[in-house]
Amino acid sequence: MGGALPGTRFVHVVGTNGKGSVAAYLEQGFLAAGVRTGAFTSPHLVDPRERVRVDGVPVSPEALVRFVARARKLDLDDSPAFFEWMLAFALERFAAEGVAWAALEAGVGGASDATAFAAERVALTVLTNVGEDHLASFGSLEALAQDKAEAVRPGLPVVTAARGRALAILREVARNRGAPLFVYDPGNPLFALPVPPALGGAFQRVNAALAAAALRLLGFEEAAVRAALTRARLPGRFDRRVFRGRPVLLDGAHNPPAARALAAELPGRYRLVFGAQPHKAVDAMLELLAARANGVVLTWPLPAARGGHGYEPDPLAALARAAEAARAGEPVVVTGSLYLVGRLLGSGLLE
Repeated sequence: MGGALPGTRFVHVVGTNGKGSVAAYLEQGFLAAGVRTGAFTSPHLVDPRERVRVDGVPVSPEALVRFVARARKLDLDDSPAFFEWMLAFALERFAAEGVAWAALEAGVGGASDATAFAAERVALTVLTNVGEDHLASFGSLEALAQDKAEAVRPGLPVVTAARGRALAILREVARNRGAPLFVYDPGNPLFALPVPPALGGAFQRVNAALAAAALRLLGFEEAAVRAALTRARLPGRFDRRVFRGRPVLLDGAHNPPAARALAAELPGRYRLVFGAQPHKAVDAMLELLAARANGVVLTWPLPAARGGHGYEPDPLAALARAAEAARAGEPVVVTGSLYLVGRLLGSGLLE
């Protein structure tokens, strides 16, 4: 678009799961420190402007309309993907708004991700974890781990909760690049949580600890760390709502590691509404999540029924069907895709 990189310092957040949560904590930490704050995250739930925030607020519709108008005039041989357009928009807005610090969430991978374009402005990298997702694109878990590890910047700190072979790969890359590596350890004061994390789910303790460590390593005061942990909000992740008087839990778990973490948090019995993109590990996730469900309704973005479960193509109708069948106090769990969660939140019918 003809512009230079903004003067913004970025925390680059890569990994399989937990990126949005870490970005949400970082965003609140920056705001509490009183600096001009930005965040680039994905996907959006209802409005594309959710992806680009300045001082905690989505950018204005007018700014996005002006950007799109300019973009349409460009003569490009290869049209960028939607994610790349939104990244360009974010970088432009951060420059225009004088953003000092921003959380920059990668999409897929690390070195191969479009966010690597801003590498020279990265101050610290958070690699949350590496798990089974996007393996069709990378071929193996090791290849995926290698690509994510390539996000490490020479001489700059890296914070991670990766384990096993992924951690070994990350250690090697960090050592070769002289990048200090800090591995999650709940007994290490660097990862201490002075207050309970605002986001629900036991798995959020790790995400919160990674963000807290990042803020401390960057020199932010403990007051900013506490504010980050207590003020973070992230719709669609372990998100408790009510629909027609029934308790509903929305969660965007869309791969087996996230499904395992969610399953560990669920009550003894529940109704399940599940919809995932067909290329995901649908059967593996369903096996984890349907085991204790009193009933399962499949829905969009799955195109059809499978595994003997009922199917309702319209997500709102699927939710209504599950809610009507639920016993008193029995929650309805909606999961499998953030796009599914966004479709339901966009209906305006969940309290």
